[in-house]
Amino acid sequence: MQPDQIIATARRTIQSQAQSVSDLNAFIQEDFVRAVQQISACPGRLVISGIGKSALIAQKIVATLNSTGTPALFMHAADAIHGDLGMIRPEDIVLIISKSGDSPEIKVLVPLVRGFGNFLIGMGGKLDSFLAQHANLYLNTTVQQESCPNNLAPTNSTTAQMVMGDALAVCLMEMKGFASADFARYHPGGALGKKLYLRVADLMHADTSSLQVQSTVKEVILAITQNRLGAVAILHSNNQIAGVITDGDIRRMLEKHDQIGTLSAADIMSAEPRCINADAMAAAAFETMRHHNINQLLVKDDNTFVGIIHIQDLIREGII
Repeated sequence: MQPDQIIATARRTIQSQAQSVSDLNAFIQEDFVRAVQQISACPGRLVISGIGKSALIAQKIVATLNSTGTPALFMHAADAIHGDLGMIRPEDIVLIISKSGDSPEIKVLVPLVRGFGNFLIGMGGKLDSFLAQHANLYLNTTVQQESCPNNLAPTNSTTAQMVMGDALAVCLMEMKGFASADFARYHPGGALGKKLYLRVADLMHADTSSLQVQSTVKEVILAITQNRLGAVAILHSNNQIAGVITDGDIRRMLEKHDQIGTLSAADIMSAEPRCINADAMAAAAFETMRHHNINQLLVKDDNTFVGIIHIQDLIREGII
């Protein structure tokens, strides 16, 4: 294939899949609404099953639901009829995904689930299939054709299944009032989790970077050199924040003054520095630094200085 042919094929595939996803809008009807309501009210779990490529989609939907507050587990259709049916509890809802709805494993599994008395939801692309006829509800994911040039390999059909699963998950999130705080509880690891639960107090350098307003310039330079934060907080006698001195302030002082021996911290500090509360989210600290193009923030608690947070602290923790 020539480069232009490769580009044309890729674009044709994307357009075909986009059309299949767009077609799903017509299938969001009463059965979809009832499915969301049933799953939301379910005292048990949503057990999702499938075979072949549909099994892979089922696993992805399970992962999405579990991370967004809807308990779910995956049961392979082939394994189900060889012992895994034992994972289904009476209070569970079962969702079976199958493009054709007529594969041998599905035809064996469906009557067994119905025999257990569990509520059964089907998802697939054939309204007259065995699965569609025997499920309590059916989520239609019919596609006109696959992107595969032979119209055989599951492409558009699996994309449609995944999008339908995402639609279920998002609706369930909204019904449950699932918020970012809830999301953080299920995602404590990695950069995403840290953005949702790490606070400024968790990362700041506690009160080791402050001097009094009457401190000498030498003391200021030594403090900035020792703390390696590029700044030092300047405080009143009652520990209230008076200002900040950064290494930039030191350079500007040297440009203006030949004699620095008589200068104090109060003479060279920047008053009303950018601050953030200790209980603020670490991600909010980054947004403040980015907005004001600075590298550190003084941390306060009711205007009492408690520490400094540096942009490198956020980078080190993966917040940025």
